[in-house]
Amino acid sequence: MTVSFVCRTESSLPRERLFDLARSIDAHVDSQKGAGERAVGGVVTGLIGEGQEVTWRARHFGIPLTMTSRITALEFPTSFTDEQVSGPFKAFRHVHEFQSMATGTIMTDRVEFTAPFGFLGRLAENLILRRYLMRLISNRGRFLAGTGSRTGAH
Repeated sequence: MTVSFVCRTESSLPRERLFDLARSIDAHVDSQKGAGERAVGGVVTGLIGEGQEVTWRARHFGIPLTMTSRITALEFPTSFTDEQVSGPFKAFRHVHEFQSMATGTIMTDRVEFTAPFGFLGRLAENLILRRYLMRLISNRGRFLAGTGSRTGAH
């Protein structure tokens, strides 16, 4: 079973700037300091582009995890998609969308994932992982958008 959620973040930043921050390896590392996340393979600094991969190492739930993601689609400055190539999930897909508005940009994160381990994975998806990932993506959005932005998840 695939679990999905959407987070929206409003920012005063121009769409092009927020788009580049969202695909910046350095900004991602800064936004995930709490998990000690770092890029250890592929593109490890700067902006990641279509077809490129990054391997992340982090600690979540006290467990060291490694995940490799590939940018499978990129249309500057409106959207890009990253998908897990290898890692802890059976499947993981994150679509980033950017819409200009009079006061800046709305960034929409659409996340779909499937946990491994059958029934136990489905239990973890609904009891723990969905909320945990929503909070992680929402916090990342606020970090990228800058101070004073409003975010929402559902």
